[in-house]
Amino acid sequence: MTDATSSVRESGIDPPVRAVPMSHVSLELGHLYMEDFALGPGELSAAFAALTPWVRAVSDPLFTGVPAEKLRLSTCFLIDDYFTRFSSPGEVIPAIIKAATAANLRIDYLTRESACARWQGQRPAELTLGGIVTEPSPGSTGARPPVTETGWLTNGERSPAAVQAAMGPATPWQPPRQNAARRHSIFLDIQLWSEEHGERVWSCAMLAAVWQLLRLGLLRDLGRPVAQPVAAGDPWPQDWDALPAVIQLVPAARPFTAYTTVSLLASRFLPVEAAVRTILDQFAADPRVLAEIDDRARRERVMLPREIVDRIRYTFASPGRADPP
Repeated sequence: MTDATSSVRESGIDPPVRAVPMSHVSLELGHLYMEDFALGPGELSAAFAALTPWVRAVSDPLFTGVPAEKLRLSTCFLIDDYFTRFSSPGEVIPAIIKAATAANLRIDYLTRESACARWQGQRPAELTLGGIVTEPSPGSTGARPPVTETGWLTNGERSPAAVQAAMGPATPWQPPRQNAARRHSIFLDIQLWSEEHGERVWSCAMLAAVWQLLRLGLLRDLGRPVAQPVAAGDPWPQDWDALPAVIQLVPAARPFTAYTTVSLLASRFLPVEAAVRTILDQFAADPRVLAEIDDRARRERVMLPREIVDRIRYTFASPGRADPP
């Protein structure tokens, strides 16, 4: 068992890094947007019912690499209260729990998407941005401003703008190039935020990247874990901001953070998750945090992939008629 919390200390001025309890798998049972909730309880129930065969598959030792009797698996669900505030926790949360229960599914943890941006002085999105180390393109001149200024992250080099000097020949068009292309390029240029009324508005892709890092237990703020679970209260408040970042619905649930994540999502999320993988492929986690988690996994005979993105898996199979905002 790895539920006990320990500390990792290192000499120097860096604050000590607090460890977090770990499950083997964090299983996401979907996202909820206002459009989904507006379709009514029948649609919620149908969405959860479609997940049940996949939940059984994820629990299989052939998938997890862990014997069934030893498997620590926790489930989670994400609600979008960042881009749209809809209804109230007292109406939304009981409806979600009821629909999941009707499909014989259990939601251990409920998370607010707004908490991936900020919550009670913590700013997980800013922490994630600070950990991005952009990958220079071969032969690039560094003319492109850094991601911290532009808010755009790419996995390669754009097509250069066509420039024609006076009385000179036009520069021929050149294709974009992916840095680590396998024969052919799949070029992505991802917006991490926009500016509205002088405030930074994080993109879906950036918040989803933060969401994965939270589930993997890889974010720290001055050594302290970010957005740790808090037991559900009673009754539910009317204001979303009165809720914790991560709400623990099941007292005996396995830990929220896990060595690996699996997300069961509708196919509409595939472009966002492709962007997430590009972001996390250029994210450098605190090496002390990575070392502590990897050492603990080895002691449990869990062999983790070296790359963060390889610890994340998906099934794009659940139904979903409404598009995200």
